[in-house]
Amino acid sequence: MQVFIKKDYEEMSRKAAEIVAGEMRKKKDHFVLGLATGSTPLGLYKELIRMHRDEGLDFSKVTTFNLDEYCGLAPDHPQSYHYFMDENLFNHINIDKKNVHVPDGMAKDLEAHCQEYEKMIRDAGGIDLQVLGIGGDGHIAFNEPGSSLGSRTRVKTLTEETIEDNARFFKNIDEVPKYAITMGVGSVMEAKICLLLANGAKKAEVLAKAVEGPITAEITASMMQMHPRAIIVVDEEAGAKLKRKDYYRHVEKMVDLLKK
Repeated sequence: MQVFIKKDYEEMSRKAAEIVAGEMRKKKDHFVLGLATGSTPLGLYKELIRMHRDEGLDFSKVTTFNLDEYCGLAPDHPQSYHYFMDENLFNHINIDKKNVHVPDGMAKDLEAHCQEYEKMIRDAGGIDLQVLGIGGDGHIAFNEPGSSLGSRTRVKTLTEETIEDNARFFKNIDEVPKYAITMGVGSVMEAKICLLLANGAKKAEVLAKAVEGPITAEITASMMQMHPRAIIVVDEEAGAKLKRKDYYRHVEKMVDLLKK
């Protein structure tokens, strides 16, 4: 696991974009990118759009798979994750929309759709880099506390905390979907690289538990400790409670020296 602690959200987002773009450029023929929604990756997506516009970052051979989607929301619903991705990334880059995959929250047979989603990822060659956020209770995707650490793509009942967290995006809490399709922890762990982002003081305690605490199903993000290529990029506030933050900064400096 490699941990980068950046000064603020903007610097964190630039670092994350550099990592994503660097991996894309290494694999020019075909790149499979796993994506997350929420406020945390917005800065990353803005920087990727800028890199596309100003530096020619090419998305024409990129295939994407999103982590999750609310059950019962159509792709054009303003609070669906498909709509979120269109507005905040896909509509601003040269990606072929047929290569964009977001779980279908309106699927008639949700279980069959989940199995098909896993097959599509396998058929694409697996995810090269998966972008992740971390929830206030330590979850990744919608793998709420207590989720199996070997879980696959499935329908998940959302916790009251997650519903309350998401209520700010809806007119009232009664409109917030209670279920979501989500890639499982086991599915996420098959990505070749996992890039987890966190910002703000509210994430400091749970991030420290995920990065430096025991591996537990109560904090599904703690499985990043088991991933062979997990990269954690956070701002100063989110990294404030990391006990080994001085060491993480030292490692970054030493790696930079090796590149010179």
